[in-house]
Amino acid sequence: MKKIAILLFTVILFSECSKVPITGRSRVNFVSDSQVLPASFAQYQGFLEENKLSTNRTMTNQVKSVGTNIAAAVDRFMRANNMTSEAEAYRWEFNLVKDNTVNAWCMPGGKVVFYTGIMPICKNVDGVAAVMGHEVAHAFAKHGQERMSQGQLQQIGGLAVALGTSGKDAKTQQLWNTAFGIGSGLGVLKFSRVHEQEADRLGLVFMIMAGYDGTEAAEVWVRMSQKSGGSSQPEILSTHPSNESRIQDLKTYLPTARKYAAKFNVAAK
Repeated sequence: MKKIAILLFTVILFSECSKVPITGRSRVNFVSDSQVLPASFAQYQGFLEENKLSTNRTMTNQVKSVGTNIAAAVDRFMRANNMTSEAEAYRWEFNLVKDNTVNAWCMPGGKVVFYTGIMPICKNVDGVAAVMGHEVAHAFAKHGQERMSQGQLQQIGGLAVALGTSGKDAKTQQLWNTAFGIGSGLGVLKFSRVHEQEADRLGLVFMIMAGYDGTEAAEVWVRMSQKSGGSSQPEILSTHPSNESRIQDLKTYLPTARKYAAKFNVAAK
């Protein structure tokens, strides 16, 4: 297994490492914007062509208005922190799709979709801002690109296990492949939970920068928990933190988010 470790270390060593602005988390990302954004924009357009936009003008305007305000806050931050080229790469767009699914998402490059099913959970403009901030934060932190990079590393890891055990008997090969599959699978889940918490925190900063009430972020997850009846998977088996964890973390992080928001708004003037 020494060869496997050396191979993986070499891949990671020569991968592009950077830190997520604001949180300072180290990330490995070797997928460039030029590689992923054209495909992201095309997929988003294809989705809009295949799905029906909401005809509710009030909700649609609310999603678009909140999205524009939070994207402007992100843009101010980036331009004030030597990220002008990144700021200009985003093509922000916000749409409300008629669908009862309780969900919203953002593709790399700033393409956002809200489903009408999540609007009752949002409840008010600050709730919309909380969900919007979270989704915009995924694009800001380049979580999509990072997950693509991690997927490629997983493929390399699987190949390394196969090469490292090629001279072993079938039982040993199966044992190592099973161990790698379980370990890497749980690793992906944890990686996703890290992204979700980071998006929660960054989204909280951005919504406050845009002038919205940050206390509503935790309340969104209170309502989400009530809708689900309080049930959720154990965190270790989930791509998302539990509702209870998110509520507590958002409440705990709120004073820090307010300080950051005030600091960044002043710096961006």
